[in-house]
Amino acid sequence: MAENTKMQSLIDQAEQDLLHTYNRYPIVLDHGDGMYLYDVNGKKYLDFVSGIGVFGLGYNPEGYNDALKAQIDKILHTSNYYYNEPAIKAAHLLKKVSGMDRVFFTNSGAEAIEGAIKAAQKAAYNKDGKNDHEIIAMEHSFHGRTIGALSVTGNAHYREAFATIDDKVRFATLNDFESVKSQVTDKTCAILLEVVQGEGGLTTATEEFLKAVRALCDEKGLCLIFDEVQCGMGRTGYMFAWQKFGVKPDVMACAKTLGCGVPVGAFLLTEELAKVSLCPGDHGTTYGGNPFAAAAVVKVLELFEKKKIPEHVQAVGPYLWKKLDELMAKYSAHIFEHRGRGLMQGLVFDQPVAPIIKKAMDKGLILINAGANILRFLPPLILEEAHVDEMCGILDECLKEVLG
Repeated sequence: MAENTKMQSLIDQAEQDLLHTYNRYPIVLDHGDGMYLYDVNGKKYLDFVSGIGVFGLGYNPEGYNDALKAQIDKILHTSNYYYNEPAIKAAHLLKKVSGMDRVFFTNSGAEAIEGAIKAAQKAAYNKDGKNDHEIIAMEHSFHGRTIGALSVTGNAHYREAFATIDDKVRFATLNDFESVKSQVTDKTCAILLEVVQGEGGLTTATEEFLKAVRALCDEKGLCLIFDEVQCGMGRTGYMFAWQKFGVKPDVMACAKTLGCGVPVGAFLLTEELAKVSLCPGDHGTTYGGNPFAAAAVVKVLELFEKKKIPEHVQAVGPYLWKKLDELMAKYSAHIFEHRGRGLMQGLVFDQPVAPIIKKAMDKGLILINAGANILRFLPPLILEEAHVDEMCGILDECLKEVLG
């Protein structure tokens, strides 16, 4: 009883003090270890959300905490008026795994998208001296909550209350090349898309579509921007999802697993674009690429290589797919589609999944949705088959109770 009182007391305090922009679940998380989270009462939860795709290495990965503690004892921040060693090393390692040429560190995925958009706009401005250029983005996409990122998010509900730059954005349909081509005008400067849509429902871009869009950008002199904030950093079995098809963007945004818990993002450019876009004075950030965040990136990339994370995802991802397919077959009256790739998968239901998520939480399993009717699976990338079996066992019980 005392434990429940403590939990409720903390929740009540939060509701009095925090701005109510989230409908939070009624648990207060305290710490984590490996694939598991624990609340302030000590209850254990199998985590299939990973902080919305952030904790790729799970909780308390070997060497990660020590690297951050060591950096705390040296220096946390310097500003970008000066060089710092962790940022130099982080940029070099990120270039190596991405195949891109220039790196700008940010604090979040939304900021990375903002920078990518500015890079495309500046390149277009340098061509014709005009600042009225347009961007083609995808319906059902999600790129962030800042005004610029919100403007290219393909869900009108998110944009309707805010003064977004709608007159500078046109929306097309993922995997429908003709819909993209028809939106191109003499003002178009860039095409922006997620290789695997996250919040928008786990729809995956096809190889044919990506290659056609790449060819269109080459033909028209447009900038191709990939948002790999959620689908990047090993989640699909490749460091970045586009690498499966070899369709290289001109600009790429990443974040989330890049820091494995430390807030950090980046946008990366090809050398060709970097030469004709942003220059000193065009873009900046106070905290982006500070020594603490950069130390996290360095250690994450080192651990990814040591643990062969993309290869591990390629090995365990098909097992998750198989087990979710079995659940879909068992509950075929209510589950009608299975989407995604690697360890970024979703089941599409004929009804809202909120009751399933709530029931799972009660039973010690943390899940998340992607839209009202889609159950999304974003586990830490250290997932093993035994964890998949544990998750599916709990989820099966939940589905029996909720769906009948």
